[in-house]
Amino acid sequence: MADLFWYQYFFIGLIFAWSGFVRTSLGFGGAVLSLPFLLLVLNEPLVFLPLIAVHLMIFSSWIAWRGHRQVVVAGNTAQRSESNIDWRYLIKALKIMIVPKLIGVVGLLTLPAQLMTSIIFIIVIVYAISYILNKPFYSKNTYVDYVLLALGGYVSGTSLIGAPLIVAVFASHVAKHQLRDTLFVLWFILVLIKMVSFVIAGVDLQLIHHLWLLPCAFVGHLVGERVHHYMLSAEPVVFFRVLGSVLLIVSVLGLVRPPG
Repeated sequence: MADLFWYQYFFIGLIFAWSGFVRTSLGFGGAVLSLPFLLLVLNEPLVFLPLIAVHLMIFSSWIAWRGHRQVVVAGNTAQRSESNIDWRYLIKALKIMIVPKLIGVVGLLTLPAQLMTSIIFIIVIVYAISYILNKPFYSKNTYVDYVLLALGGYVSGTSLIGAPLIVAVFASHVAKHQLRDTLFVLWFILVLIKMVSFVIAGVDLQLIHHLWLLPCAFVGHLVGERVHHYMLSAEPVVFFRVLGSVLLIVSVLGLVRPPG
């Protein structure tokens, strides 16, 4: 990422700030809602995925720990406390997702970049349409849950954008006040697996670029924290429809533009 123009770096910084905002406010989507924009700036998924992965590990562990501390304080003052993380369902879901996750990681490291980019854009188009129609993936059927978790694990292995499929299942089984922090622990575990595979495969982790992209993501994180508290008591239908429309346009442009 050393041969880009100044304005490309500027847009990358803005997109990572957006990624931090989405990740913190929603509890998911930092990758799926930013990767299409990043690929329009530079069409190389393996440049951005390590950056997104490190940011996700840092902010997810930080937010989950803060949630734990808040529960401890509440328990000390109100004579009762409940974990901010649903460990029972988290472990159950990981058992279903781990093998598809590993298969997806292998696919990412072996498929050509152009093909992987096209796959990412197609997946995002499906998500975008579900947002526009206000028909998010949702299931109360045990077997459908297993399928969605397996697909989410595989897509997460290929591109870190399996969150909407996974959230569709977790939202049905995890209490609302535990959902965000439980998801953050899950993201940390899934991303750790991907980071280990990157290191083993010798992928450039772009470590130097964290010096300026982490502050960008942190700015988005601060704004996202405020929005998250508001969204706990609101249904952001309009937000998702606008976002879905933008994602649809960006992904279609990404598919039809010339390679390179």
